[in-house]
Amino acid sequence: MAKGWAKDGVVVTEKLTAVLLVDDLRSFVDGRVAQVARTSGAGIEALERHRGARLDELWLDHDLGVDDTIWPVVEVLERAAYEERPFNIGVVYVHSANPAGAEKIMQALRRWGYNVRSAAGSRLVGYLSDAD
Repeated sequence: MAKGWAKDGVVVTEKLTAVLLVDDLRSFVDGRVAQVARTSGAGIEALERHRGARLDELWLDHDLGVDDTIWPVVEVLERAAYEERPFNIGVVYVHSANPAGAEKIMQALRRWGYNVRSAAGSRLVGYLSDAD
């Protein structure tokens, strides 16, 4: 995606970054533009909307509420790679506060060739307000 505007008769293009955050409670605190999914189901729907397009960053939390985890999203990513049609994702950041869960996510996705990095404790993701 790109956003363009004219400056002195010249069109200037700025690349917009496609970012998806899957987390039940937290958001980006730096004001970046991102899609936010609060459940695994919403995460899968958002991911599927990016099928065939570039997703620059995918941020994953492990625990998504009482009976929900990130595993359904991870399974969609694994299945796509198994079927030799992986999602086009620049970097998958795992920012979970659950160390064992985060490690399992990273192992599973690296196995299928995704570029995965730990972002545990990242100051980019935090609690904004009760209304978010």
